[in-house]
Amino acid sequence: MATECTRESFAFHALGRRDVVARFDGGRITSDAGGLLLREVERATGIIRQFAGCFRDYRNPDLIEHTVEELVAQRVYGLALGYEDLNDHDDLRHDPLLAVLAGKEDPLGNNRHRKRDRGKALAGKSTLNRLELTPAGATPASRYKKIKVDRLAVQALFTEVFLQAHDQPPERIVLDLDATDDPLHGHQLGRFFHGYYGHYCYLPLYIFCGEHLLCARLRPSDIDASAGAVKELARIVLAIREQWPAVQIMVRGDSGFCREEIMSWCEEHGVGYVLGCAKNERLIQEIVRELQGAKRLFEATGRPARVFKDFQYQTRRSWTRARRVVAKAEHLAKGPNPRFVVTSLSAAELDAQTVYEDEYCARGDMENRIKEQQLYLFADRTSAATMRANELRLSFSSVAYLLLAALRRLGLQGTELAKAQCDTIRVKLLKIGAQIRVTVRKVWLSLAESCPYQHVFRQAYYHLRRLCSVPLRC
Repeated sequence: MATECTRESFAFHALGRRDVVARFDGGRITSDAGGLLLREVERATGIIRQFAGCFRDYRNPDLIEHTVEELVAQRVYGLALGYEDLNDHDDLRHDPLLAVLAGKEDPLGNNRHRKRDRGKALAGKSTLNRLELTPAGATPASRYKKIKVDRLAVQALFTEVFLQAHDQPPERIVLDLDATDDPLHGHQLGRFFHGYYGHYCYLPLYIFCGEHLLCARLRPSDIDASAGAVKELARIVLAIREQWPAVQIMVRGDSGFCREEIMSWCEEHGVGYVLGCAKNERLIQEIVRELQGAKRLFEATGRPARVFKDFQYQTRRSWTRARRVVAKAEHLAKGPNPRFVVTSLSAAELDAQTVYEDEYCARGDMENRIKEQQLYLFADRTSAATMRANELRLSFSSVAYLLLAALRRLGLQGTELAKAQCDTIRVKLLKIGAQIRVTVRKVWLSLAESCPYQHVFRQAYYHLRRLCSVPLRC
């Protein structure tokens, strides 16, 4: 049995006359103490609690040590703090800080039923994966996996969280649609080779309103980018208009969403749209003069030149009616660069240049939000065998994004991290070392004095505390 005197030491290069020696003997220390801010966000918004309500728990209540809400919270907080795999939780289950975040009243795990589990307050990977692997047909009579997710409830949750985030209805909102590739390296159900991306992948559909995520739907990649978009739009728009009947709604997307089905639905339901339109010979012929003018401007100034034009256009087969198309006739150093947008906005409302530069080009910010979720919150960790399990993994990542976006919106406003991406927030604000001491009445965290972002932490803390009506007990 190891004792204090036999702990392994790590000798590093000396500092002058001083030896530099390291040991794993610091006691209970966490590297994620800033996660306490996420707990305050959850207290103010109830995002994780509402997500946990989308699960049906058929387990025997007398045998449960980890509630569904604790399991869901452990998984979401883990993703938010940078732990992407279920395997990570076999080590994280020892972490009292994550246990505090998950709501465990015994953060040291001293009162676990089985002796072998004592000292491990949280669930391990084999327990957590039951959330993902429970089949759709699970019932109380099922033997092992009995925590079933309600997929429709999860879809509705994102819209509900979006509505809750606003004290007053906005006059106008823009719903951004986009599809992206989720590369696959195994033989997951629903995988197909996508010719454009050049690899096997899923093709998830995202809908954002600003930084708010309203839809993250996992789909196979053997479909059109716009497949299912009308169904999701109809569901989201209906939910929004039930609470905000007077709000003006615009739909925005690239040329992959320039489809008759989407435009007709928007026109029938009083929803505006600005959609990219794939160029073709007929469209190019409409702006020959403008392209020549842009070329002359480029040759005169040596700078990229743009000339705008709008006109009525109808395809020969796919569109049922003529619509307004805005063209950007641009000439760059590499040559002509024409672009087209179709819109429901009239020329009396906005001129061609404003439609393209202010309305359409603003959709680029949505790509940053997708990048945040895929790269920094591990939405691409879809390595489970079934599509149902991978869809739930995408939902966990989405809820982790909602939590961090809420921290940015509610806690970091007015700070230097007010517009920071999720990974920057994690590294600078959540990854704070701290020593943890658990007593009968308190959980003490001694945060690292050398933390360079103490002032931001302090600002975020007081912003979030103002949102909570429960008084502090010191």
